[in-house]
Amino acid sequence: MGARVRDALARRHAACCIVLAAVASNACAHEVRDTAATALWWLTIVALLASAALYVTGMRALRRRRHAVPMHRTAAFCAGWSALAIALLSPLDRWGEQLFSAHMLQHELLMLIGAPLLVLGKPLAAFAAAAPRTWRAVAAWPRTWRLLTAPLAAWALHAVVIWLWHAPRLFDASVTHPWVHAAQHASFLFSALIFWYALLIAQQFGMTIVYLLTTAIHTAVLGALLTFAPAPLYGAYAHTTAVWGLTPLEDQQLGGLIMWVPAGFVFLLAGLMLFSRWLDAAARVKQS
Repeated sequence: MGARVRDALARRHAACCIVLAAVASNACAHEVRDTAATALWWLTIVALLASAALYVTGMRALRRRRHAVPMHRTAAFCAGWSALAIALLSPLDRWGEQLFSAHMLQHELLMLIGAPLLVLGKPLAAFAAAAPRTWRAVAAWPRTWRLLTAPLAAWALHAVVIWLWHAPRLFDASVTHPWVHAAQHASFLFSALIFWYALLIAQQFGMTIVYLLTTAIHTAVLGALLTFAPAPLYGAYAHTTAVWGLTPLEDQQLGGLIMWVPAGFVFLLAGLMLFSRWLDAAARVKQS
């Protein structure tokens, strides 16, 4: 029964992918303004559909090999994939060109919703099952992977990416140049995936809680700096917020609060989950 439910969920996920692609392509035809943005739009659609197809194919391969995959992992992957689709293909992406707060919401969806849900879905096994054997050999870089996903390295990489891209000059460039915008989103997503993988999959519970806490602190500091700045920091939004009934400073304050408050709540939930796992692991050690 569980396998049937997982297959049904995977099929529905594939159907949702097709619907989202159709909606996105229709929006693309009416809203995208230049060649670079059009190319990036289609590249995003192809990447998302390819990842979904690879996952569904891998899940079927695992089932044929009688490898049980818990349904909650499939649900987590589908939810994380959907969060990425909403962040990158919905009108939120277009609104991010006019509102700093919308841009911040987009980033939070990528880093705090999509990335941890994808990690909890543990899709690497499905991707490996779907990939040709020659690709698996090329993709096996255990030493590099261990270095990247070491909690301290993952924490440092994620922190540097967040603070670097919020420098006014770089952030303004991401609003006005499509390829810079794509690089910003790719680095946010990649560093977030590495960060959450190191925290949620690693077994160093004590240290990962410390890294999670310090990430919550430094992102809260950045959110507070944006919220309480006496003047707008990002010139790209100087003439675009009035349509929404906001001044550039009000828009920036709202964006700072989005980074500060909801992000803190997500980090709190993750910390409680890790602490619970830590207690469970300690209890198992005592029982043994």
